[in-house]
Amino acid sequence: MNKSPKVQRPFSLIRFVRNLVFIVVAIVVYIYGWRTTEINLKTLVEDVGDIQPLVADLLHPEFFTRQKQSLRLAADYPIPCPADFVAKPTTYKGASLTVKPACGASDEVTLTVRNARPNTRALVKWHFPIGNDVVVAQAETDAEGNLHLRIPRPKPSIGGEEGINAVEVILEWAEGPMQLSDTSRTVADKMVETIFLALMATTFGVILAMPISFFGARNLMMTTPWGAVTYYIVRLIFNILRSVETLIWAVIFVVWVGIGPFAGVLALTIHSVAALAKLYSEAIESIDPGPIEAITATGATRLQTIIYAVVPQVIPPFIAFTIYRWDINVRMSTVVGLVGGGGIGYILIQYINLLQYRRAAVAMWAIVVVVSAMDYLSGYLREKIV
Repeated sequence: MNKSPKVQRPFSLIRFVRNLVFIVVAIVVYIYGWRTTEINLKTLVEDVGDIQPLVADLLHPEFFTRQKQSLRLAADYPIPCPADFVAKPTTYKGASLTVKPACGASDEVTLTVRNARPNTRALVKWHFPIGNDVVVAQAETDAEGNLHLRIPRPKPSIGGEEGINAVEVILEWAEGPMQLSDTSRTVADKMVETIFLALMATTFGVILAMPISFFGARNLMMTTPWGAVTYYIVRLIFNILRSVETLIWAVIFVVWVGIGPFAGVLALTIHSVAALAKLYSEAIESIDPGPIEAITATGATRLQTIIYAVVPQVIPPFIAFTIYRWDINVRMSTVVGLVGGGGIGYILIQYINLLQYRRAAVAMWAIVVVVSAMDYLSGYLREKIV
């Protein structure tokens, strides 16, 4: 079998220059983009230690907890020392706290805790006369429940230090059997709210998008001048509604109807109407024209043609698009909560703002589980129904 000879393209200076210019322009664009976005891969390695505590909390979500207990021991620390001041140890539930010196402007203060809970984390706070406080130390009691700690006396950032200061030692621990945490209960309640938020938004979106989509189908509307005008107006509305992100709609409706799931439902509904109407209209445009021509030839009206020739062909793709949109809305409903649209996102952003990453991890894992389950469920339904 003879192989056909390879044909070499003649060298073209114009093509070479054009390709070279394209490569140079692409390099310049990406260099500018690299600088504009301030990409610094070096920080990914240098600052990896900053992310480790966060990752550790996210990998240890607070699904279950023991009952939390605490012991607080506090002692007044006057500055300067009153003439009639008598130092006495603070006692509570058998534990005692002694502060030396017990008053005055000493640079260092020695704390002694006795008969407290053994091997327990202790947090030391200093309270200033104006009412604010600062954490000055963290330690742990020994096997006998004692703690001996020397701390520098903190200075207030605002206001004076004269008056009744106070030093407080807080011991916290968990005991008893493991039980479902309050965080898990709150997240479960908000996750249910999120699912129904998506369900209601999808339902309203289908109800509104289905009739509108027929006015956005080119094959149905371009047959008359008024139909063409209607087609372009409806398509313009679709594009405008879809171009505004769901988060922006959520902010608008939060201002309008207040913080809560109703604002989230409205935001998702608006975006769902535009997205579904576009998908529905494109499904209508791709139908087989044969049934339409056959029914039209019988003298059927425009409405009869749509009911008997168009609707039966678009029902399967309509169902598929609707299920797919519900899947999208479940994921999007977790996002609209970040701006006050209700659902799981609302408490997730609160946990993150309060640096409660173990609680935030519960919400994040719940989102992962529900979104994954919805993905498998929607795929199963599309397979069985469509």
